[in-house]
Amino acid sequence: MRSGGLRPLEHVAGGVEPSRGSTDNVPVPQRVVAIDLGARRIGVAVTDGLGLSAQPEETIPRRGGQRDLDAIAAVVRRFDAGRVVLGLPLSPEGERGRAAQSVEAFAARLRAALDVPVELIDESFSTVEAEEVLLAADVSRARRRQVVDKIAAAVILKRWLEAKPR
Repeated sequence: MRSGGLRPLEHVAGGVEPSRGSTDNVPVPQRVVAIDLGARRIGVAVTDGLGLSAQPEETIPRRGGQRDLDAIAAVVRRFDAGRVVLGLPLSPEGERGRAAQSVEAFAARLRAALDVPVELIDESFSTVEAEEVLLAADVSRARRRQVVDKIAAAVILKRWLEAKPR
C-alpha cells in the first residue's frame, strides 16, 4: 500500500487500471437552455455543468424579430448549449391556442437561426408555479416582476429534465 492507506490505481475497479491523463473519450454533457417566451420578456434558465439541475439565468427584454433570436443565440453560444427547450403555452385542455401558435412560429425561426435542436415542452402553469415559489420566499412584488420569467424558465427546464429518459 502507498502512504496514507490508499491502494494503487491498478488495483481499483477489479484490476482494471483507469486511463491516465486524457479524458477525450469521456462524454461531457452539453448544457440545455430553457426559454420562457413572454410578450415583454424572455426568461432563460440553463442546466448545471452535469445536466442534472435547472438554474435560473437571466431575463431578456423582448425587442422583437431578429433581435430576440440573436439574444437567445448569444446565450446558447455563451453556455455552449447543445439544445434549447422552449415552453409551449397549451390550454388546460392541452389545446394549441393563439399563444401556442405564436410560440411554434417563433420555434421555427429559432431552429433556422441555431445549430442546435429546439424542443417544445408544455409550459402550462409554469409562471403560476414560479410566482408561488417567489411568494413563499416572501419576495417583494417589484423583485418578483424582475425574476419571475427566469424562474418560470427554470420550472420548464426542470420538467424537461424530469421527463427525459435517464
